[in-house]
Amino acid sequence: MDDLKNLIHIIRGKQVILDNDVAKLYNYETRVINQTVKRNIARFSENFCFKLTYEEYESLISQIVTSKITFKNKHKSNKEVLRSQFVILEENSLKGKHTKYLPYAFTEKGIIMLAGLLKNDIAIEASVRIVNAFVEMKKFITNNADIFKRLTTVEYKLLDHDEKFNEIIAKLEPKEVKEQLFYDGQIYDAYSLIVEIFEKAKKEIVIIDNYIDKKILDILVSKQNEVNVIVITKNNNLNKLDIENFSLQYGSINIAISNRFHDRFIIIDGTELYHIGASLKDLGKKCFGITKIEDIEYLRKLNKIIDNNKICC
Repeated sequence: MDDLKNLIHIIRGKQVILDNDVAKLYNYETRVINQTVKRNIARFSENFCFKLTYEEYESLISQIVTSKITFKNKHKSNKEVLRSQFVILEENSLKGKHTKYLPYAFTEKGIIMLAGLLKNDIAIEASVRIVNAFVEMKKFITNNADIFKRLTTVEYKLLDHDEKFNEIIAKLEPKEVKEQLFYDGQIYDAYSLIVEIFEKAKKEIVIIDNYIDKKILDILVSKQNEVNVIVITKNNNLNKLDIENFSLQYGSINIAISNRFHDRFIIIDGTELYHIGASLKDLGKKCFGITKIEDIEYLRKLNKIIDNNKICC
């Protein structure tokens, strides 16, 4: 009886058994069961039998696999659990089914109707056992109605908490910088924004700033170590030892001297261009702005100037 109970699922608020499980119990092939339904479709209203939707099918597979993994692996190590998951998938009662084939689900009434149509002693005997299993499940659900009601209430509360939690997380997540204005004294805010821009780089950072000093190295510490840095400047106040020590610990940094530029720019991975209204060494000391330049043509022209003048190392 317990084995039969494990084959019963709650779908659309009804207790049902899937066609391939019915076929095994009735000692028929699944295709024969389904052919019988199709040939007598007038006898099988939705209260007797219905075909699962794709969403119901995927949800049911997930529930079956999860429950089996939990039951079989509750006393196993993590490695054993991972290995056994593949075995459990093979043991799944939906094994071999493809999403093109959506299974039929039979209610208690459908089981009785099917047994009468098949006219098979095994089917008739099995149908009695199945109906008894349905009855036992109904008794169980009725006797524990208060518990199920409490669980449902808790579930809805958790869903409500999840939605509110997601709203808070969304507000905390940093928004992509388009443009931002900093006022005199907002040193930390300006510094934090430049750090966020540098952290986005995966391969290369190009900094165009005519006046640099050791502060630029303090900001570049935040970048990923594998990211190369090229600084194009007119006045380099970094000594050779500072550059070498930084490169050993945080990745390569190359300094290129040029007087071709007046404004300050940052290029991230050759794809993102930012215009900086103040030198990086003066962040937050005076009112200035940072703007992301969306027009790809400006980025292309700037890269062309750098390449044509052989500025970079």
